[in-house]
Amino acid sequence: MTDFSPTSYQAEAAYRVYAAPRTEGGKLVSLFTAAEGDLQAQAEQAGTPLSVFIEATDAGGARLRVFTPLRDKGESDSAALAALSHLHAAGQIADVSSVWMNGQEFPAQLCGGEWLLKQGDVSVSAAPGADVSGLGLTSELIQIASTGRPNLILELPTLEALTAFQPDFEQIKQLGRATATTGLIVYTLEAERAEVSLRAFGPLKGFDEDAASSNMFACLVGAISVRGALPQDEPLVRGLQMMPGQPSRLSAQYLPQSSGASEVWVGGAARRLTP
Repeated sequence: MTDFSPTSYQAEAAYRVYAAPRTEGGKLVSLFTAAEGDLQAQAEQAGTPLSVFIEATDAGGARLRVFTPLRDKGESDSAALAALSHLHAAGQIADVSSVWMNGQEFPAQLCGGEWLLKQGDVSVSAAPGADVSGLGLTSELIQIASTGRPNLILELPTLEALTAFQPDFEQIKQLGRATATTGLIVYTLEAERAEVSLRAFGPLKGFDEDAASSNMFACLVGAISVRGALPQDEPLVRGLQMMPGQPSRLSAQYLPQSSGASEVWVGGAARRLTP
């Protein structure tokens, strides 16, 4: 009889994804090369915020299952980056591939040593009348950007103001309901070796602050692109996500449009931590 107890399967490796250079930031992912047995129990035992299980691979890419220690997450760009990096290093997938998670296909491409996942097209509009005073912030530019999930986007004048911001998550919820948005992105164009620094909040999405938010970064890229504030001759846009204690770096490719951005791809580095 096959033993499907939680201790029967061990993670092949652990990956740190999206970490800012020379930091221990980003997100930790345990990678399993087989999706067998009690996946939830294995994810709990792995001890990392995310676990990704490779169900199958073929010429087109890979099918994945993603779990937190508590639940079936369905999909995760962070988990996908770990799986793509592992499979490419093993020669099992091509530089242009796809992953399937939760019944959806996510096209992926390798660019400059980093995997990027397609986020789609970003639409951007103004946010007239948005009152952010309850957050203790003032912003001369407030926008709404969406790939289907609208985010409120506020520019701050300095990196110091961004890092000093103390979020009130109940106020963020109220602001989201008042503006029909589900996430809040606060950013500044002050950034070290990057185009933008940001923080991302989503209490209406089920998290308070995220360390690395690929879809929200895609929305931010669209919002800044509308302003003409991004370099037009660079293949990648870099963003530093500044969640306290977990600095991350995200990369994006995009095509600028007057109303946002199209063909936005977002990803980052994935570093294997175990042999």
